[in-house]
Amino acid sequence: MKFMLIMRATDEGYAAMGEVDFETMLERIGRFNDEMIRAGVLLAAEGLDNAADGVVVDYASEPPVVTDGPYGETKELFGGFYILNVASKEEAVEWAKRAPSIGAGFKAEIRRVTTIDEFPQDNEWIKKEREWREATGQL
Repeated sequence: MKFMLIMRATDEGYAAMGEVDFETMLERIGRFNDEMIRAGVLLAAEGLDNAADGVVVDYASEPPVVTDGPYGETKELFGGFYILNVASKEEAVEWAKRAPSIGAGFKAEIRRVTTIDEFPQDNEWIKKEREWREATGQL
């Protein structure tokens, strides 16, 4: 099963991260990533750029409204993610507990990634997606 570890931080967490030596942080994250690679569970891992440099597309109206920066009332921002291939949610939780942390102000949300096999296989759009996935080596 695939699970996504969504790495979140509060403003205070990001501020604390700024106090940590960048090379030290890279080493801690690198060791964790290497451990997951050696265990054969890591499928993807990416960090995200500063949320203030992003945009939000709001579909509440037609046409959708585009605004700069993150949602106005964010308490925690999505800073990066890992995709793991593990046997259970419990195993994903154990990996998340081992992730390097700066301390308070950081969290990992864990959610199962659904698969194409969970959708109606006779649907034309699912068939097209399956063909695309097969053609690109994703199945």
